Amino acid sequence: MTRYLLSMHQPDGGTPEPEFLARVMREVGELRDELVADGSWVFGQGLHGPETATVLRPHDGDVLVTDGPFVEGKEHLGGVTIIDVPDLDAALRWGRRYALATTLPIEVRPFRPGVEG
Repeated sequence: MTRYLLSMHQPDGGTPEPEFLARVMREVGELRDELVADGSWVFGQGLHGPETATVLRPHDGDVLVTDGPFVEGKEHLGGVTIIDVPDLDAALRWGRRYALATTLPIEVRPFRPGVEG
């Protein structure tokens, strides 16, 4: 099994209409339940908006602390899901379902092998 990160990228701006958001949250909950039943669920959580971010940047032997996201853009990381599946094809199938449920771009990226703790 390989762990994959499914990153959900949201457009900047306000919260979607309550009816739309309720549908998305219901479908995402159903996907989570399927992943749990499949034994592939590791972790998932939404994030606060990019205005809550703090960036720590090394600079001349010190660390500069600044408010705001790491990069400027019209989208921001809105949430993540970590899954443990046999291969990239399986990860892409789950990512596709998340993209359809959320209507957001989903980035699928494998974790490097390493020490788990």
